[in-house]
Amino acid sequence: MNNVWLRNFAFVVALLAASVALYQLAARLPAQWDVTQNKLNSLDKGSVDVLRQMSGEIRITVYVAQQDAKFGDVRKLIREFIALYQRYKSDISLTLVDPVKDAEAMRKARVQGNGEMVVEYAGRSEHITTLNEQTLTSALLRLAHSKDQLLMYVSGHGERRLDGTANFDLGEFGKRLQQNGYRIAPLNLTIAQDVPDNANVLVITQPQTNLFKGETEKILRFIERGGNVLWLLDAEPLRGLEPVAEKLGLILTPGVVIDPAAQEMNAPADWTLGTGYAPHAITQNFDLITVFPFARALGMEDNHGWERHILVEGAMHGWVSTNHDQHFNKNRDIPGPVNLALALHRTVADRDQRVVVVGSGSFLANAYSGNGGNLDLGVNMVNWLANEERLITIAPQTAKDGTLTLSKHQLTVLSVVLLVVLPLLLIGVGVWLWWRRR
Repeated sequence: MNNVWLRNFAFVVALLAASVALYQLAARLPAQWDVTQNKLNSLDKGSVDVLRQMSGEIRITVYVAQQDAKFGDVRKLIREFIALYQRYKSDISLTLVDPVKDAEAMRKARVQGNGEMVVEYAGRSEHITTLNEQTLTSALLRLAHSKDQLLMYVSGHGERRLDGTANFDLGEFGKRLQQNGYRIAPLNLTIAQDVPDNANVLVITQPQTNLFKGETEKILRFIERGGNVLWLLDAEPLRGLEPVAEKLGLILTPGVVIDPAAQEMNAPADWTLGTGYAPHAITQNFDLITVFPFARALGMEDNHGWERHILVEGAMHGWVSTNHDQHFNKNRDIPGPVNLALALHRTVADRDQRVVVVGSGSFLANAYSGNGGNLDLGVNMVNWLANEERLITIAPQTAKDGTLTLSKHQLTVLSVVLLVVLPLLLIGVGVWLWWRRR
């Protein structure tokens, strides 16, 4: 009897010691696993990358009441949401302020209404009114910028606008850039004396009327000073931009790229799929398919003072056609593959100069920018041009469908198994154990 008591006592002591040891281990080395299919309890990799780039403290203040008629205890939901970010960055502080009880604090913070969030980092702040991962990460990304970045686009000749809503405009691209902290502004070179020195990136798109010689000269002076340029070309005449192409050492093959691979995907033949990405900071870890409608092939002269990098290749089995012929003509057409985007780099007066040329203006147009990874690749291009390589992150993965659809027969089988077979099996096991003990 004493031996049994001693064994039981030893077992209890060992169990308590193991429990204490596990508690201490869990406290010192916390670990969590998100086993939900859509990773509902984890942040997207892009959000994690942004947090890793922010070295200082992040202070978040939310002006919200305790209870909400629709969502109940809102503060609990906010704590749980911010805890996702605190899991990856421990120096994120959260303060909850009641806008009714502390109206003076709300007035000093210039908060407009209940539920508004103020995010502070490195002496700057952002106000957001919608609480979700996209809005908060976008605010953090804007705060992560090392400096105020101004992106200007040439206007006045029917070019695509970065704040336009027409199908051919670049409005969606402009919105994404603004979410990432860039300021965008039009530039009319007939009025401006020159391209401003504080313009970090100059965007040039296809003009519909000829530029004056003086306008072209202003662009050339900007390039000579070491300015960074994003040029979105169409398979059309350059209309006064020929000296710019010559300055960059570009070889522009006449005609439109025809890609049979696009036809196999039920896309128009004059769309080109970008599937080959050469190693570069812009395309690092980028494996999304991109679409380049009505593209033109790009080439580069040798020994022109620029270090050239091919960013995107396409039409591996396609060709360049001068008459949109969907059948290859060996006497007239130029076989693929073709270069769809180029990155140029050189040093000017100890300044790092960068240029990206894309052979499709429609690549980032509102009507086509939602295809594949077009917007993500465009943002990566601008981040590289603005010397913000640390903001180039992998595009978020598409959420998996969490819906489970069962047929009527499958539902019947599942019901019988759960409601009949499984209970009978448990009863049988119980009877067998009882009979064995008897």
